[in-house]
Amino acid sequence: MQSLLNKKIVLGISGGIAAYKTPELARQLIQEGATVQVVMTQAATQFVTPVTMQALTGNPVFTSQWDSSVSNNMAHIELSRSADAIVIAPASADLMAKLSLGLADDLLSTLCLARDCPLLLAPAMNKQMWEHAATQRSVERLNKDRVTLLGPASGFQACGEVGMGRMLEPFEITEQVIAFFQKKPLIGKKVLITAGPTFEPIDPVRGITNLSSGKMGYALARAAHAAGAEVTLVSGPTALPIPYGIKIVSVITARDMYDAVMAHIAHQDIFIAVAAVADWRVSEVSQQKIKKQNATSPELQFEQNPDILAAVAALPKPPYCVGFAAESENLLEHGAAKREKKRIPLLVGNIGHQTFGKDDNELVLFDANGHKNIARASKAILAGKLIEEIAHRL
Repeated sequence: MQSLLNKKIVLGISGGIAAYKTPELARQLIQEGATVQVVMTQAATQFVTPVTMQALTGNPVFTSQWDSSVSNNMAHIELSRSADAIVIAPASADLMAKLSLGLADDLLSTLCLARDCPLLLAPAMNKQMWEHAATQRSVERLNKDRVTLLGPASGFQACGEVGMGRMLEPFEITEQVIAFFQKKPLIGKKVLITAGPTFEPIDPVRGITNLSSGKMGYALARAAHAAGAEVTLVSGPTALPIPYGIKIVSVITARDMYDAVMAHIAHQDIFIAVAAVADWRVSEVSQQKIKKQNATSPELQFEQNPDILAAVAALPKPPYCVGFAAESENLLEHGAAKREKKRIPLLVGNIGHQTFGKDDNELVLFDANGHKNIARASKAILAGKLIEEIAHRL
């Protein structure tokens, strides 16, 4: 399923070195099903060529309000009327200032003023330019005009400095554009999600873990954010990029995860325990690497880790709790029993070896009325469906 299917996006590019990222953004928007029409300022053509953008989008690129190829010679009207949204990336300090004051002296600024569709800006500039009082006044005016700002982020900049003003990465902008068009059934809600594996050390270089990639938990975090929720993600060790707009708390062991969850659980409306948490840990972790002693195997003693989901469900006023169960056999029997044992309203079951590390899955939802199957799909689609289920049940 393409999240932007049949959406028409006018992709604006203003002058800034971050324009080198925009071709990739166009590609990602198209992969999500959008039709992309590019409009560039003259300054933008110094950083990326119209030929590049036309080749990627399959559509002619507009750079001038005097373009005679438009039948009525009113490109600023024609382009904005057919669009579902205008996304400008990068949005320079100059362009933001013009838009905040209603100035229109080129095609891109004119079509923004003449639009009757949403406007989303991805700011990109040097940190001093971003922090300047004039730019912050522009931000304030744009916010009042209900223009959506995507970022900026903090990080390394082309000038060699580090700070706020870096344009979001293309995948982050794409996620935010998708989220913009989503329904918001969780607006005003707070959601805490655990994701990924835990790692239980044996000695300084060895440990016990599992094959969880964290993909389902991260997909749920994105889906909950897109649904309007304020999301906190407590994540074990993964190689996944951090979703934009989500607070992340990184942990390693099951006890770390338990402590992080209990520290953030207050005032949460929903708790989704997706992480594959180790049931056991080594009682006495060796302070030095355990050496191989001929054919003798080391003797390890184990003790149980805290049950995070059960602890949250047992709180005096728990949030709406959703558990996950990765089983290797008898999913229907074990899933139903686990939901009752945890005393939670909803449990999501799957076959562990069929989901760990993969991009798709199939789910079974267990509640007091029995179970319900959700057919195999990508984890992103499943996450959206599960968030819809949770919102409906709330």
